[in-house]
Amino acid sequence: MEKKHMSAFELYKTLSPDLPPTATKSPLQVANKKKRKKENGASKVSPLKAQIKPERKPERKKMRKTSAQREESLNEITKDEERVNGHGEAGEALDALLADLTKVNNSKERASKLFQWFINPIPVKSFFRETWEKKPILVQRKNPDYYKGLFSTAEFDRILRQDEVQYGVNLDVTSYTNGKRETHNPPGRALPFTVWDFYESGCSLRLLNPQAFSSTVWNVLSTLQEQFGSMAGANVYLTPPGTQGFAPHYDDIEAFVVQLEGKKHWRVYSPRSEDEVLPVLSSTNFNQTNIGKPILEVVLEAGDLLYFPRGFIHQGDCLPDAHSLHITVSSFQKNSWGDLLHKVVPAALEIAMEEDVEFRQGLPLDYLTYMGVQNSDKDDPRRTKFFSRVEHLMKKLTTYAPVDAAVDQKARVFLHDCLPPMLTPEELATSVLGASARWEHGQVMDVGAKITAKTRVRVLRGGCARLCSDGEAVHLYYTTENSRVYHKEQLKSFEIKVEHTDAIEFLIHSYPKFVTVGSFPCDSAEDRITLAELLFERGIIHTADAL
Repeated sequence: MEKKHMSAFELYKTLSPDLPPTATKSPLQVANKKKRKKENGASKVSPLKAQIKPERKPERKKMRKTSAQREESLNEITKDEERVNGHGEAGEALDALLADLTKVNNSKERASKLFQWFINPIPVKSFFRETWEKKPILVQRKNPDYYKGLFSTAEFDRILRQDEVQYGVNLDVTSYTNGKRETHNPPGRALPFTVWDFYESGCSLRLLNPQAFSSTVWNVLSTLQEQFGSMAGANVYLTPPGTQGFAPHYDDIEAFVVQLEGKKHWRVYSPRSEDEVLPVLSSTNFNQTNIGKPILEVVLEAGDLLYFPRGFIHQGDCLPDAHSLHITVSSFQKNSWGDLLHKVVPAALEIAMEEDVEFRQGLPLDYLTYMGVQNSDKDDPRRTKFFSRVEHLMKKLTTYAPVDAAVDQKARVFLHDCLPPMLTPEELATSVLGASARWEHGQVMDVGAKITAKTRVRVLRGGCARLCSDGEAVHLYYTTENSRVYHKEQLKSFEIKVEHTDAIEFLIHSYPKFVTVGSFPCDSAEDRITLAELLFERGIIHTADAL
């Protein structure tokens, strides 16, 4: 019998609580990063390996617990987790909030205000002091409209119909049944006809980098990245009733699970050992038998927020009576002290070898006879002397550590990861993107607008540009020409003349104030105008008033 296609919303309308539940069937040398796509962790299967035959679609089967039984088993929370009740407060609607934020003059202050709304009613300072990287926290608001406007299933459907969504690149089809996690990505474009058939068969849908398709998600993430000082990413998850799409695992990112529609049953577990606290990499998929008991078990409903640090094992499944749509906002991947030292230590050693003869002196002739694992149990005074020498050189190494240069290397990675800023109407009107030059009535119009010494300018965002030294040359790195698609563009930079570096620093440090071009600390009026025009054309600065 021919099956009639239904959109997600139509499908939800046909679901009855009495139906049997269904089950399921992301100079110093900087190493190149491989971006792994994950459900906050689960490894992505190659599209070629993920091709499946029709008979491999997940089969429906009964859940082990009824909705009532599961909800009765919830609400056990240990001291390692904190619950916050939002008391059903309405909060400010997201579209109104984003409109209000355009009036905030400082982009860093804008980011702080948005994050405060995001985790409300938890104060931002207490969150970073008491919770960040330490423990999960749950915000239950009893307000299903709190995050309304951020993303919806209707927008998911629109994206499938209007945008070029590719399996394995932008969308993953997943299932987790009988302890087995599978990815079911066919090759090619993800079209509604096939995607919603997968969903109807019990598969979860994961939309990767929704910021590439949704202007609202782009706006939120590009603002929050200034709060974190690290890339803010996101995935969207749509899960059918009574199913689970991913196995238990932990991630290498700080995760904020925002429930947008329906509800989802979550279990969160403490790291199993000290080695898994704030891990460097995400885990493989775990079996249910080797993760212990959850420290938090809860049903998230629309408007609720769940945060957990990297290293906390988690899994989520849908109750039989409702679908789930949530977005996971993530940050702080590879942003630890150890990641910084990965850049500092090799460079420090290279400098020390070049400048300090003590690091170039030869090892003892007989050191192999008393050092090494096979000699580690020896009680030999030469071993004590050897360790003492190593300790001395390690301490001395810190004096050669190029910390600022290493931080600049981290900053370059961040600037490459960053989303481009989403301009406010005022910024658009006063930047190169809103310049009035155009073709009209058979001729070019409004090309004569010029920057003068009296023109007031500032950088577009507090963190959109950074000066870094590459050996003898100085480059300005910037985010304004980045793509909404992760690393679609190369890192943007251009060389700055040495005599212009003071003016660039002056501009960056003056933010959020506007300054006149004539106040740039350059050698001549011509240099000031030339530099301002260059920065304006790259979208790095905008003017106080439209040119």
